[in-house]
Amino acid sequence: MDKKVIATKNAPAAVGPYSQAIRAGGLLFVSGQLGLDPATGKLVEGVEAQALLALDNMAAILAEAGMGFANVVKATVLLASMDDFAKVNAIYAKRFPENPPARAAYAVAKLPLGGLVEIEAIAAA
Repeated sequence: MDKKVIATKNAPAAVGPYSQAIRAGGLLFVSGQLGLDPATGKLVEGVEAQALLALDNMAAILAEAGMGFANVVKATVLLASMDDFAKVNAIYAKRFPENPPARAAYAVAKLPLGGLVEIEAIAAA
């Protein structure tokens, strides 16, 4: 299988042993993105700011692969609290205003670095 690592300095470096994204054939698998400021590596404050920055980071990775949000076919949203579901949905909907991708959303016990939201995606060329 043809597999290529996609990496950009316009998104935070991985916080573990994984790649920002992997292109395999016509698919791009974008690792979960937190609301980390790429310049500082620190989380921003608040779930809405974290959701926005997580999507900005995802946009940078997609762009590095020559794609955009219109290429996303599946997303997964991980939340530290389901109480934030509506707030994150409002931010998410702005990036996917028409024909949004398939999606799952889960509440989890804890996210890396104490994050409040993490978003991963699969995109197709």
